[in-house]
Formats: sequence, structure tokens, C-alpha cells
Amino acid sequence: MSTPLQALGASLTDVSRRLRLQTTSRPQLLPTHNQRQSLTGFEDVLNSYLPPEQVSTIKRAYYYAEQAHYGQARRTGEPYVTHPLAVATVLARMHMDHESIMAALLHDVIEDTGVSKEDIRTQFGEEVADLVDGVSKLTHVEFDSAEIKQAENFQKMALAMARDIRVILVKLADRLHNMRTLGALKPEAKKRIANETLDIYAPIATRLGMNEVRMEFEDLGLRTLYPMRARRIEAAREAARGRRKQLIEDITEQLEQALTRDNIEGEVIGREKHLYSIYSKMREKRKSFSDIMDIFAFRVIVDDVDACYRTLGVVHSLYKPVPGEFKDYIAIPKANGYQSLHTVLRGM
Repeated sequence: MSTPLQALGASLTDVSRRLRLQTTSRPQLLPTHNQRQSLTGFEDVLNSYLPPEQVSTIKRAYYYAEQAHYGQARRTGEPYVTHPLAVATVLARMHMDHESIMAALLHDVIEDTGVSKEDIRTQFGEEVADLVDGVSKLTHVEFDSAEIKQAENFQKMALAMARDIRVILVKLADRLHNMRTLGALKPEAKKRIANETLDIYAPIATRLGMNEVRMEFEDLGLRTLYPMRARRIEAAREAARGRRKQLIEDITEQLEQALTRDNIEGEVIGREKHLYSIYSKMREKRKSFSDIMDIFAFRVIVDDVDACYRTLGVVHSLYKPVPGEFKDYIAIPKANGYQSLHTVLRGM
């Protein structure tokens, strides 16, 4: 039984004047086709859950960031503003509040441009300014001491530094987009960022219950650090997949019918395990892919603890449990408060 993290809830001329931008001889980086598409898609997501006045304020923050990053480009050659736009889109897809999304759009302006926290406060208010400032402070933390280099200590420090948890969420979205776009970096930089992501950011995502983000961090990290291993596992998984979709549907239906017979209300979700999970299991147990049994994972979400244990009895009556693989995270919760029952099953 798990509890997902609950979502926390000027015109261009005026922006340019307030930023006091100076004329530069560098050519204007015009919006690319992909950038225009990304902006349109971003607005579509915003309009799906936020009121028009908040969407309008977010768009103003976007144009402010676009002007602040004028003349700057990413290593890919794209205008720099494509990065904060992508970060903000990650948060919008999580249905975050409009202040968080504005902070995502502005998260690099203090660090990379002439904009100050006071400028942001004047334009967008105290709350957004504090969020942007918090992200900037986290960005400036250096891995220059033995204590901070210990990942667990850095995780605790990062969580403690952020008085508002939304600072951490913006930073996670920032790192996620950076991991998705590592291609233009040198090999040494790629490895350093991938290791940081696996050691620090993935565990923080886990602590916050952001499992989809954590899984993407892990798979991207694996592909960066061990590309050949990742490709081999992916190929083996593809070869073993066969009737995967039908198999997941059949097992899901069996579980749902069994729960109904026992008057247990619950939601059954089936999925294929992600690459890093399979790789970690192979490494931990020193087994080949063909020896790893739990390639598919099913989650049953129920209303209370009693139903959770009753559900365990139901699934063990349908499938044979593998000895030594049961874990009771209800009796002994994880550090982040996560509670569930884990079992590995073999077909009868």
C-alpha cells in the first residue's frame, strides 16, 4: 500500500526595459521550429489544469526568461531558453502550481544573467523569487569536501537547505532535462553527471515518492555509464517479451477477478520492470538475465492495511511465492515513510 506524493499546489517591451538589456553584436537566436512546438505544447498542458490568469502570468515569466537569456545557447546550439522551458514542462505535466512553473522558467537567470533576486521579486513576487533563489543556492553547492561527497550526506543537506520542497522539485526537473540532453557533453562530464544523478538525485526522488522520475534517472544513468550493458539488457528483454502485453493484461484480469471474489476494492497496475532495476538485480544476485525471474511488476493499491495483507493472501493463492523474496514494508517502513508488501511470484 503506497501513498503517492501529492502535487503541491508585461509585455516584452516592459520586460526588456526592466532587465536593462544592452545591445550586443552577437546574432539573435531566433526560436527554432522545435522551440515553437515545445512552447505550444507547454501552453496546452497549462491550459488543461490552470486558470487563464495563472497561465498568462507563466507566459510572462517565459518571455522574461527568453529576454534574460538573450544571446545564450546550449551546447546543442539551441537557444538557452529551451532548457528552462523543458524543465517547466516536466513540472507542468506533474500538474505543479503556477509559482513552481514560473520558478522553473526563471531558475537559471540569477546564476547565468544580470538579473537579481530583487528583480524577480519586483516582477513576480516574493514566493517565486524565494524559489528561484533556493534553486540557485543548491546549484552552487560544490562537491569539495569528503563529507559532502558522501551521497547520503548531500541528500540530507539538500533536503534541509530547501525550506520549500518545491525548490527540490524544480532541481529534480532541471537534472532530468540535463540527463535527457547529455549528448553534447564530453565523456568525462557525462560520467560525472550520471554518477551524481544515480548517487544523489535518484535517491531524493525516491524519498519524495517520485518513482517515474527516479526510474528515468536510473535508466538514463545506466545508458550513460554502461551503454553496452544497457543495450544488451534491452535486447534480452525485447527477445523475452513475446506476448508481454497480453500476458500483463491476463494477469491483471486474474488479479482483479480474485479481489472482487474476496470483496477487496483495489486498483491493479501491471508494468515491465525498467532497465536499471533488472541490471541491479543481476549485479546483486550475480545472475544472468535469463536467471532473473521478476521481469514484470504488478502493483495493487488498496484502501487500508488489513486489505493489503488480505490481498497478499489472494495473490499467493493464485501464484507460488518464491522463498526468501517477501518484504514487509508495512511492519518496517522505508526511510521516506513508504509502506507496502513486496513478494515475488512464479506461475503455478
